[in-house]
Amino acid sequence: MTVTCLDLEGVLVPEIWPAIADETGIDALRLTTRDLSNYDELMQHRLAVLAKHEIGLSRIRSVISLLKPFAGATDFLCSLKRKTAVIILSDTFTQFADPLMEKLDYPVLLCNELCVQSDRIVDYRLRQPDGKRAAVEAFQSLNLKVLAAGDSHNDLTMLRAADAGMLFRAPTTIRAANSDLPACEEYADLLAWAEQKQNAACRVSP
Repeated sequence: MTVTCLDLEGVLVPEIWPAIADETGIDALRLTTRDLSNYDELMQHRLAVLAKHEIGLSRIRSVISLLKPFAGATDFLCSLKRKTAVIILSDTFTQFADPLMEKLDYPVLLCNELCVQSDRIVDYRLRQPDGKRAAVEAFQSLNLKVLAAGDSHNDLTMLRAADAGMLFRAPTTIRAANSDLPACEEYADLLAWAEQKQNAACRVSP
């Protein structure tokens, strides 16, 4: 059996933090895991900016509620689920995810948690360190073949731990630094790749 692990932001939906930057006018919130590979450094930066400008969770959720999946993302996800089990592995937070999951017809999502006090985001809690890679390895321990697709620095260990990994709509800098990984830009190509890998896994299964 095959399971496909997908990143969320940048793959199925727009990046959340740049949308928050657009709504608030605070460019310091525009940084994402495409820009910084150290996730804790990135989150501490975000928390400091949110505190400085007194931006609470309710305002952020109002921005997220307006985001829509990328064109073709929902159909792609539906087609992929007919071929393999699908798990969304994301470094977003449960408090952010609900509006997005509804628009994607509620796929299985594994992500992180925010620590919130009176609408103020004071900290964050990882599900576990390097959780995307750990999830892939956990699925493999169940004798599952794992495919993975993502676009950012924080997806690379997941892609390399998987039985097959694909960079999807990744920045040119990440693609150039990881030229051994295949890359594509369109959902049709990503679906064809997943189907080919899934079929190959079926042929070699005992």
